Amino acid sequence: MSGGGFHVHGPHDHELEHARSGAHGGHDDHGDEASKRMTNQIALFTAIIATVGALFAYMGGATQANAGMFKNNAAIKKTEASNQWNYFQAKSTKQSLAELSRDLSPNSGDREKYQAKIDRYEKEKTEIKAVAEGLEAQSRDWDKKSDEQMHQHHRWAQATTVLQVSIALAAIALLTRRRWLEWGMFGTGAVGLLVGAAAVLHL
Repeated sequence: MSGGGFHVHGPHDHELEHARSGAHGGHDDHGDEASKRMTNQIALFTAIIATVGALFAYMGGATQANAGMFKNNAAIKKTEASNQWNYFQAKSTKQSLAELSRDLSPNSGDREKYQAKIDRYEKEKTEIKAVAEGLEAQSRDWDKKSDEQMHQHHRWAQATTVLQVSIALAAIALLTRRRWLEWGMFGTGAVGLLVGAAAVLHL
């Protein structure tokens, strides 16, 4: 019965209201529990992947810096080798002039003197050539190391990008509560970890 703005419930009304609230409360508790579990999974996954992604990004930057440094070392060695070849060419020119002077000299004593110079130039050329070839080999080695570091840098960058996509999927999954997005998040994260493993193994 009602009056004056008040409503008086009978005993059956209280029982019906309790039953309704109990049924809805049970359903909400179950939904809240599943939602909380999903939220916790996504939060934990995001924290782990973000940490791994930060490590991958650091390694990517480090390998890129190494690649630049190694390429610079290769250029230095190439320049040093070029200087040695120029030195070699100068000795060859002197040797040629000494040979010409020997051949044109009428005095046997002068010819012996020029021949001694020729022998000395030939020995010096051999030593210079060995140094130049060694520097060229070092330059090629530095170039190879630089290329390897750049390849590894690209792998780290790819792994970082895939993990960033995985984190983005995690955020969308958290907002939409779509289970398939959560599985996509896990799958993408696994792919990112595999690419990171390929970077570690220089594949």
